[in-house]
Amino acid sequence: MRPDGALHVVSVSIGSSSRDKIVETDLGGRHLVIERRGTDGDLERARQLIAELDGTVDAFGLGGTDLYLVAAGRRYTIRDAARIASAAKLTPVLDGSGLKGTLEPAAVAHLERSGQLDLAHSKVLVVTAVDRFGMAEALAEHAQQIVIGDLMFNLGLPIAIRGMATLQLVAKAVLPLIVRLPFKMLYPTGEKQTAITPKWGKWYAWADVIAGDFHMIRRFLPAEPDALAGKVVLTNTTTSDDVELLRSRGLSRLITTTPVFDGRSFGTNVMEAVLTALAGQREPLSPDQMLAQLEAWGWEPTVTRLDSTA
Repeated sequence: MRPDGALHVVSVSIGSSSRDKIVETDLGGRHLVIERRGTDGDLERARQLIAELDGTVDAFGLGGTDLYLVAAGRRYTIRDAARIASAAKLTPVLDGSGLKGTLEPAAVAHLERSGQLDLAHSKVLVVTAVDRFGMAEALAEHAQQIVIGDLMFNLGLPIAIRGMATLQLVAKAVLPLIVRLPFKMLYPTGEKQTAITPKWGKWYAWADVIAGDFHMIRRFLPAEPDALAGKVVLTNTTTSDDVELLRSRGLSRLITTTPVFDGRSFGTNVMEAVLTALAGQREPLSPDQMLAQLEAWGWEPTVTRLDSTA
C-alpha cells in the first residue's frame, strides 16, 4: 500500500519474480513508491496483473520485453508485448524505448567527456543493438572497433556484425519478422533470466567494453573467475546479486545508465514510467523532456569500481 499522496509506479515484468523490488524515494518534490513485479515468464499473468492494477496506479513500466524496437529510423511493435500492454485502459504503459534513444547516447557522451571511457582506444561489444540503437550508434561513432552481437546473442548465429551500416541492413530485413515471433524465442524470460550458459567467450575476451541489455550479458557470461578482468560493463537493471556476480568474474568497472535506488539500477521502462507519473499525464513525454528532467535532478551514469584497485 502506498503512503497518502505518494505516486505509485509498477513495472510489470515477464522476467523472474526473484528480482522483484519495492523502493520508496523522493523525486521532483513528490514521494514515489516504485515497484517491480515479475511473472516468471507468464505473459498472460502479466496481462492480468496490468488489468487488475489499471486505474489504481499512476503509471506502468513494461519490463522483460520491449513494446517497440526502434532501428534505422523505423519503429516496430512486438506483438506479444502489445497484447500485454493493451490490458491497460486508464493507466499509461511505458516500455522505456522513448527514453533509451536519448538517455543512453547522453550517457556515452558524458562518460567520454569525463574521461571515464576512452572509446578511441577501446574495442566494444554491444550484445544486442536493435533494442538500444541509440547507444550502439553513440558507441560506434567513437569506438576503436565495434562488434554488434544481435545475430549471435538473439538468434544463435555465429555472425558478428561489424558496423552500424550492416546492422541497419540486418534490422530492415529481419525485424518485421522477429516482432511477430513469440518473445520467449528471442529473449530470456522468467527463471531463464537467472541461468547462465557460457557462450561467445571469444567476443567477451576480445572486448574492452561490453554494453547493452544486462540479461543478455549475463545469459552467456564466461565462467572463468578472471573472464572480465580489466573490462567495463555498460548496462542497467542490475541488482546487488548481479554486482557480486560481475565482481566474481573480475570486472573492473560497472557503469549503469539509469539512477540507482537502494542498490538497484532500474530499467528505462521504470524511469519512463516515473517521469510520466510525475508529469501527471497519460501520454509519454518526449525523450528530450525526460532527459532534461533527469539532468535537472543531477542525473549522470553511476560508475562502480569492482576490482581490487577500488
